[in-house]
Amino acid sequence: MAASCALTLPSAISVSVSVSSNSPRRFRRSRRVVAMASVGQKVYAPGVAVSEGNGGLPKIDLKSPHGSEAEIYLFGACVTSWKVPSGKDLLFVRPDAVFNGQKPISGGIPHCFPQFGPGTMQQHGFARNMNWSITDSEANEGDPAVTLELKDDSYSRSMWDFSFQALYKVALHSTSLSTTLKITNTDDKPFSFNSALHSYFSASISGVSVKGLKGCKTLNKDPDPKNPLEGKEEREEVTFPGFVDCIYLGAPSELTLDNGLGDKIVISNANWSDAVLWNPHLQMEACYKDFVCVENAKIETLQLGPNQSWVAEQKIELI
Repeated sequence: MAASCALTLPSAISVSVSVSSNSPRRFRRSRRVVAMASVGQKVYAPGVAVSEGNGGLPKIDLKSPHGSEAEIYLFGACVTSWKVPSGKDLLFVRPDAVFNGQKPISGGIPHCFPQFGPGTMQQHGFARNMNWSITDSEANEGDPAVTLELKDDSYSRSMWDFSFQALYKVALHSTSLSTTLKITNTDDKPFSFNSALHSYFSASISGVSVKGLKGCKTLNKDPDPKNPLEGKEEREEVTFPGFVDCIYLGAPSELTLDNGLGDKIVISNANWSDAVLWNPHLQMEACYKDFVCVENAKIETLQLGPNQSWVAEQKIELI
């Protein structure tokens, strides 16, 4: 179903953004540059621009003075590219991805909200299948950032009858990309949800390993996704010799991905309590060798009362 949320691009965007007081200090930046740059008739912070992407869909281009770049589609608030100063793109978009505003973009960093996986609504919820709007842009010590917003409408309410606000800040640095997701209950009744960032990383799957998950409780969806097997991760390094679809409950705040292409990426987080590893193997024979999904997630159902918020942060960094 096509998303009915109207796309809005404010004619003027403030450079100041509100950050929750419980955000960890390691994700904050102290200095703020308030100089602005004009893009067409709209005003954005330096290093932030909007252009036409694949399929004519609008996308945000972030460019750091250090040479790193990122792209974010307003459809789904999906980060589809993160290039480090060498020009290498560390994210992966599947060759079967479509950019028609009808289906979620398969690749990059899609949202799973307000549902992870299958359930009472469409797979992974509706946030990845709606248009988000730009509410803010800024530059901290030259590094650009943009904040996107999603609110309920008739489309979302047809599946999940609650009023909410989602704010998603994406900040680009020289060798890292950080995100902050804030979900607020704007309804007069409580609601429940779960969420994940379904991150696709470019990889050579035969050489991929993920460190940091030893000791975690596992819910292994191989061989039966509907009846995951409970277990405990005993390996120092998780590898991908075949199909992998596994949830790790109580995951640590930092994982290290070796993508098999000569890159090591630290995936750190605050308040994403779980992790998911996925590679479809022969179910996607055309591309499974070229990517791996390492996802920060909140698998346990969260409940927010009226006016309550939940904030989770992620940082992916090339080391």
